[in-house]
Amino acid sequence: MNRAVVCFGSNVEPQHNVERALELLGELFGVLARSDTEWTRPIGRTDQPDFLNGAVLIETPLGRDELVRQLHTIEGRLGRVRNPHDPYGPRTIDLDVVAWNGCIVHEDYHGRDFVRRAVDELLGGDLKDT
Repeated sequence: MNRAVVCFGSNVEPQHNVERALELLGELFGVLARSDTEWTRPIGRTDQPDFLNGAVLIETPLGRDELVRQLHTIEGRLGRVRNPHDPYGPRTIDLDVVAWNGCIVHEDYHGRDFVRRAVDELLGGDLKDT
């Protein structure tokens, strides 16, 4: 079994969309723990509502690429539309694998304090960089 920390964020009906995403994750994977959530200012494009962010630790038999595909499917079910011309725009839900089997696999861990806090809360900060 693989263990992954999946970070989440939403600024479109955030309480509803985060809870719905967590329900869907729970239906598909073993959710072992959930971090506290926190509100953050938008990055890149500031003319939008704040984001509700956090993370979950899951267990899955899937490989990392298949997990990412499943996360994109959940995002789509919740109405996420990816716009390459507006990568920092509002979103119903954003789900990213940030840690995989104890290794950091996403640059947001180092670049965004709220991501690091959520991941460290779940894994205790004992991580390796890939």
